[in-house]
Amino acid sequence: MPVERSLPTEEAEALLALTRDLVAAKVAPRAAADEDAGRFPRDLFRTLGAAGLLSLPYPEAYEGGGQPYEVYLQVLEELAAAWLAVGIGVSVHTLSCFPLAEFGTDEQRAAHLPAMLSGEQLGAYCLSEPQSGSDAAALATRAVLEPDGGAYRVSGTKAWTTHGGVADFYTVMVRTGESGPRGISTLLVPADTPGLSFAAPERKMGMRSSPTAQVLLDDARVPAANRISAEGAGFRIALSALDSGRLGIAACAVGLAQAALDAAVAYALERRQFGAPIADLQGVQFMLADMATAVAAGRALYLTAARLRDAGRPFTAEAAMAKLFCTDAAMKVTTDAVQVFGGYGYTADFPVERYMREAKVLQIVEGTNQIQRMVIGRHLVRG
Repeated sequence: MPVERSLPTEEAEALLALTRDLVAAKVAPRAAADEDAGRFPRDLFRTLGAAGLLSLPYPEAYEGGGQPYEVYLQVLEELAAAWLAVGIGVSVHTLSCFPLAEFGTDEQRAAHLPAMLSGEQLGAYCLSEPQSGSDAAALATRAVLEPDGGAYRVSGTKAWTTHGGVADFYTVMVRTGESGPRGISTLLVPADTPGLSFAAPERKMGMRSSPTAQVLLDDARVPAANRISAEGAGFRIALSALDSGRLGIAACAVGLAQAALDAAVAYALERRQFGAPIADLQGVQFMLADMATAVAAGRALYLTAARLRDAGRPFTAEAAMAKLFCTDAAMKVTTDAVQVFGGYGYTADFPVERYMREAKVLQIVEGTNQIQRMVIGRHLVRG
């Protein structure tokens, strides 16, 4: 069903119309086949970049779109509704660009951002490690500055990296000092760095067209000029990036849930039992009503958090709430969509089984939903 959008300007309305046209022509027709085959759609990210959709929330001075986050997130929702791997890919790329855009020097931005925002360069974000997922402050990947101060020697393993092995640059959190959060720094690592390699992609339940792999650093030499902000600032940068990234995941979750809802409504109107469409059955209508309410509530929640961000106000707790609610809602809505389809919903002949498999990962990435509850709880009791 048509979604009523809340857009602040005519330019934003035009961007969303462009997104819908591009999705219909380039993204949606490929989603099922490429997902089934596990093909990574690198070309689509170049297409999105050329259309200006990778640069939306960045300053115009660096060839960005200069759009508020609430506009970017609604574009992201449209992409995810057509193909979650593409929506998540854009969200991860934005996450990987965020440290440079927000904390880099003018020289660093000028050198790197234009290629990143045009789609020429695709990014990956490396925080988690095999033994430090939710406990990110315990990361062990070590970066040692060479005696002349010209470069870092980096060794360690990063885990669960979206775009691992296919990205052009990696935003990597490393340990340059003491244990704990104060010893963490951020490095921008080009994909062609000697000593950088990748494990085989993970075999996943869903999102098979989006490669996820360990990133292996074995005495990789990274220029000191590629450090973002000061030594020891990395953990603060990582948390700031995740606040915004969680809004991206929330928007993707709402897009996926909307796709599942639309499929369920269409099927309920078409499928006949007892001489009438199953949409006439009150039990089915109640399910669809609950699904629609969850989608609308999730959209309102992530937009509220985005507007706080756009206004320069704190939004950490609100981002956690949006990520928590929207991803739990996506899991419930996609599961209910399978139920509306009945036995057909359990087959690969219809997209809802894929939607349900894909929804699960959204409750895990960029901080599990248990971590989001901790973030919200700490905010409530500590202020």
